[in-house]
Amino acid sequence: MSSIRDVAERARVAVSTVSAALNGTRPVAADTRRRIEQAAAELGYRPSLLARGLQSKRTRILALLYPTPRSGFGLTEMQFATGAAEAARELGYHLLLSPEHAEPVEELRHLTGLGLVDGVLLMEVGLDDERTEFLLEAGVPFSMIGRTRDPGSIDYADIDFAATAAAAVAHVAGLGHRKLAFFNLSADRHAARYGPAVRAGTEFAEAARAAGIGYVDDFRPGSADEGRQAFERLVAAHPDTTALAVMDDDAAVGVIAAVAARGWRIPEDLTLLLVLSSARVAEMFHPRLTTMEPPSAELGGLGARMLIDRLEGDGPPAQRLLPCRLVVGDSSAPPREGERTGS
Repeated sequence: MSSIRDVAERARVAVSTVSAALNGTRPVAADTRRRIEQAAAELGYRPSLLARGLQSKRTRILALLYPTPRSGFGLTEMQFATGAAEAARELGYHLLLSPEHAEPVEELRHLTGLGLVDGVLLMEVGLDDERTEFLLEAGVPFSMIGRTRDPGSIDYADIDFAATAAAAVAHVAGLGHRKLAFFNLSADRHAARYGPAVRAGTEFAEAARAAGIGYVDDFRPGSADEGRQAFERLVAAHPDTTALAVMDDDAAVGVIAAVAARGWRIPEDLTLLLVLSSARVAEMFHPRLTTMEPPSAELGGLGARMLIDRLEGDGPPAQRLLPCRLVVGDSSAPPREGERTGS
């Protein structure tokens, strides 16, 4: 393996100049820096993270705090993480994925107390998230993928739920449906005041009202079995519902099973949409489901860049909202003519 001395010899500079150029401990002339970087690339030399940390008092390691989903990490969740990791790598940082468990603040206290990370990227943000209070009080730089009720001057990148709900409702109404049901995330996510669950519910209701279509949203299934039961209750109470949007992938599995058990077909008897699921996840269903696909990788990358910008400068807060993208699958169709009886 090549050493820093080998790089210095090839670039025809002192070892201390190579260290300064690669670790950022003091200014180095632009042409000299380019010569050093070229020599390092040719030799395959990569500076030690530990050495860089000792010299610059920074590790160039970021922690992505992501509470472990009940069903484990899926494709949609991992797209956020990979987007953040790629953006960090492009800017010379490493991303540590740190799943949270029962005591997130205590885990944060331990993680930041070790001095191994320069900053923290929060995910799965609640409206009243205690992690943000701890980080602000501790003076630890952080940004959010998601946002609290009142983010103030905290950097964040989040989904534009108003635009997402409007696009979903416009799609359904444009097909001719006059009544939409919305299966939100599970009851425990609401109890925890999880931002996406609360905001999606609010914005879908508003979008349906603005579009002048009927709307039902008092269902919060969090599993396949709960999704099946919720669909049966929906049909019993609102038999004229012809379109359904579902936020939980597992609940959607139960809905599809319940539809089949009644002898119905998707999309002939029900238009079914996923909300906040990637197109790759939607393709795994039969039929291939229409989805409001979140810009997961882009949001992850934005969050990481915002954090790095905060570490390397002190500008105004960066706050961005991005809408989901409608990806039409095989589960969207105009409703059948006439009224559904629920039989």
